[in-house]
Amino acid sequence: MRIDDHPILSFPETDTVTFTYEGKEIAAKKGETIAAALHNEGIIELRRSGDKQRPRGLFCAIGKCSSCLMKVDGVPNVRTCITMASEGMRVEKQNGFPELPREVNDLKPGSIDTAEPDLLVVGGGPAGLKSGLVAAEAGADVIIVDENPFLGGQLIKQTHKFFGSSEQEAGIRGVDIGEELVERVERHKNIKSMTSTSSVGIYEDTVGVYKNMSHFQKINPRKTIIATGATEDMITFPNNDLPGIYGAGGVQTLMNVYGVKPGEKVVMVGAGNVGLIVSYQLLQAGVDVEAIVEIAPRIGGYFVHAAKLRRFGVPILTGHRVLEVEGKERVEKVKVAETNGSGGIVQGSVVDYEVDILALAVGLSPSYKLLGHAGCELQFQPQLGGYVPTRNERMETTVGGLYVAGDAAGIEEATSALLEGTIAGADVGLKIGEGGKAEEDLINDSQEKLSRLRAGPFYRDLRESLKEVGV
Repeated sequence: MRIDDHPILSFPETDTVTFTYEGKEIAAKKGETIAAALHNEGIIELRRSGDKQRPRGLFCAIGKCSSCLMKVDGVPNVRTCITMASEGMRVEKQNGFPELPREVNDLKPGSIDTAEPDLLVVGGGPAGLKSGLVAAEAGADVIIVDENPFLGGQLIKQTHKFFGSSEQEAGIRGVDIGEELVERVERHKNIKSMTSTSSVGIYEDTVGVYKNMSHFQKINPRKTIIATGATEDMITFPNNDLPGIYGAGGVQTLMNVYGVKPGEKVVMVGAGNVGLIVSYQLLQAGVDVEAIVEIAPRIGGYFVHAAKLRRFGVPILTGHRVLEVEGKERVEKVKVAETNGSGGIVQGSVVDYEVDILALAVGLSPSYKLLGHAGCELQFQPQLGGYVPTRNERMETTVGGLYVAGDAAGIEEATSALLEGTIAGADVGLKIGEGGKAEEDLINDSQEKLSRLRAGPFYRDLRESLKEVGV
């Protein structure tokens, strides 16, 4: 299942570690997650559900759903999509509702470390990295935490080139933008980064984080920026929980980060930019794209992405939807039918696709839970993906000293996330007393760029929603 040949990416040989899965030895590349290593071995069923004991497999691959929970070294509910494989680790399929082992229950509380930075950034994607860098350049002492094993967020798997103007990173691949940002963060003397670290709650002036599945830490920052990104949406149809059904970002992670093919044949749901781009990336990884299914009457993404796929003979079926998925333990067949415009099915239009993957690019929802826990005012704005926080033009929420940037503020593009991160980071630099005219100019310049970006046709339906939340 390894990708041996790729037109853009290379996956060099590395040292390996060996762990056991159900008593069988599994060789994983060093720096690879448990779930990725298991997928390389063709093991895609990771657990069984609670009451009905239905098979479950990887879905999001970024730690934001429960599909990949497994028992690791006796501890249940470990998110194997973001947990690195290590030598001698014992991994077991999780069944139902497991209990903690006795030795865990007998543990006594230990001491908790405390850090007091000027700024805590929660999320190491484009918005978080950019905001941390800008604040650090203004003299702030910054900590960036991310629950994934790597910094970079979605950028580390974006092999396509960005659109827009040269000042908005046009013509540069997302992976290259991510690499440059991460390198700058890791070099900066004012920034400390903590990966594999989950932020579990915001309590008045304290943010609680859980580091490497081993210990808790209290962070008491002067300012906080929430840049937690988004979660992938799901749609309803029979058997939508089978292993082999992935979010589009999940297959991107397997292919473009770990060099593992998710399967051999795929049906993609969604003909927006994400669905079209990931379909092309699947082709690059050697996966056959049987069809792209779009319930809307027209393609939602850029024409250039659709044209590339059509040159490869990939059919894009607008006005169609998935009826159901068939399979005993994993995806084996996807039933697709044409719709009549009012929700009904056109008689005689049902087509069966014998595939082992169904990928869903059906939208994203902002990861707003930490913002809600902190007491931020939230609004439901469907055009922005769901619940988003009210904020001012400098990205500060209704809770003083707490900022938001990127997809957690509303689903847009990576360019918007970078600009919002710049604004939030610069304002923090000003508020802690370190910044000055350079930060004011940076804020004004970034706000102007955002306005120009949002003036385009793809933002027509978003502009009113952005006004509602205070932008």
